[in-house]
Amino acid sequence: MTGGPAPAPEELLGRLAAVRRRIEAAGGDPGAVTVVAVTKGFDAAAVEAALRAGLTDIGENYAEELLAKAARVGPGPVRWHYLGAVQRRKVGRLAPVVACWQGVGRVEEGRSILAHGRAPVFVEVALHDAAHRPGVAPGDVGALVGELQALGLEVRGLMAVGPPGPPEAARPGFRTVVRLARDLGLAEVSAGMSDDLEVAVAEGATMVRLGRALFGARPPGKVRVGTR
Repeated sequence: MTGGPAPAPEELLGRLAAVRRRIEAAGGDPGAVTVVAVTKGFDAAAVEAALRAGLTDIGENYAEELLAKAARVGPGPVRWHYLGAVQRRKVGRLAPVVACWQGVGRVEEGRSILAHGRAPVFVEVALHDAAHRPGVAPGDVGALVGELQALGLEVRGLMAVGPPGPPEAARPGFRTVVRLARDLGLAEVSAGMSDDLEVAVAEGATMVRLGRALFGARPPGKVRVGTR
């Protein structure tokens, strides 16, 4: 498959150590904050390098990339997180390998996931107006979580993408998402990427999704809005 090369093993380990220092400096416990390694835009060797570094939670935004890399890597300790918008026509192909669906924004998506398995889901909270981002408004999160749970899905937590701009601009939104998760009795908050992970951790995120901070800049043509 095509994609950028993975960093050398020692380089990835150094970047992971730096990420853990950033988490600790932000007031988080590096052992308790899950790092999802986002390998989008890189080849399957990046997944293999992440696994060797002890990172077993791997995130992908695009169905074809995830499926190709899963076929290359094979079964094992990897836990695939699907981070993209849930397209019902692709759920059946993804379901056998996806361990966690982040980005659920409609009850219909939950029904499609449930028709093919029972992997846990995160509800995406829309923190800013952007046509390219899925998600549900903060005021509607509770209703959607309740509908998904009534279907029989495990809603493990909430997920959010910070707004464009300086990292500090994400703080009010991340604070809202953490409060919503707490009020709804949800254990996890997936928030924070390479630029704003400190803000997310300081506000209470339990999971961060990192691409560039671990693997470096993506190859030209692989960077899209909302993924950092």
